[in-house]
Amino acid sequence: MAEVGERAADRAYRLVRHDIITGELGAGRRLGEIELADRYGLSRTPIRETLRRLESEGLVEVLPHRGARVVDWSEVDVSAIYDLRAMVEGFAARRAATRIELDEIDRLGTLCDEMERITEAYKPGDPEQADRIAQLNSDLHGSIADAAGQYHIRAMRNIVVVVPLVLRMIHVFGVQDQVRSNGHHRELLEALRARDGDWAESVMSSHVHAAKQRLLRPDPSIPPLDGPAQ
Repeated sequence: MAEVGERAADRAYRLVRHDIITGELGAGRRLGEIELADRYGLSRTPIRETLRRLESEGLVEVLPHRGARVVDWSEVDVSAIYDLRAMVEGFAARRAATRIELDEIDRLGTLCDEMERITEAYKPGDPEQADRIAQLNSDLHGSIADAAGQYHIRAMRNIVVVVPLVLRMIHVFGVQDQVRSNGHHRELLEALRARDGDWAESVMSSHVHAAKQRLLRPDPSIPPLDGPAQ
């Protein structure tokens, strides 16, 4: 269903992205412009723009003379990426502990408030909740990297925080997983308020490794935040 005032390009992006994240358009799936245009009742122009946007996010790859397809992240060493992320984000948290402003910690606290509110109001089958949590989570982690005070730290984090893996992780999380993640965030803010770099680094590293284990070993008994693929 189109949202009021929504551009065709934005609608195409929203629908295709949702179907990729939920697995409706599975890993390795060919994404022909004509096929997608028919599927979503749109012209090829917004579909073409959508594929470019999704390519920039790492969700789609465009192969020369072969068209676009959904990226297959099973071909990537996810474990190694998360190990690198734990080191980089842990280091950023350590530096941020002695540099972050108290007002910024307060702002991050409001992000935690909203993540907790969404978790409590969880409704199976609503992918918008998981998307919103992903946005808040990205803001919190990115802000901590910024607070570390060195551009190269943020740049390095951007390399190892692979957007499709973060989105995939969020969308396999169940409520129990998100509650645990929310708890990590709260403890991380406590460490920042205490100006304790060792504590902040330890919490951040544990937080990332917990996400890695959940991503690599999904529990089929725990429904994801956005419910089963429709």
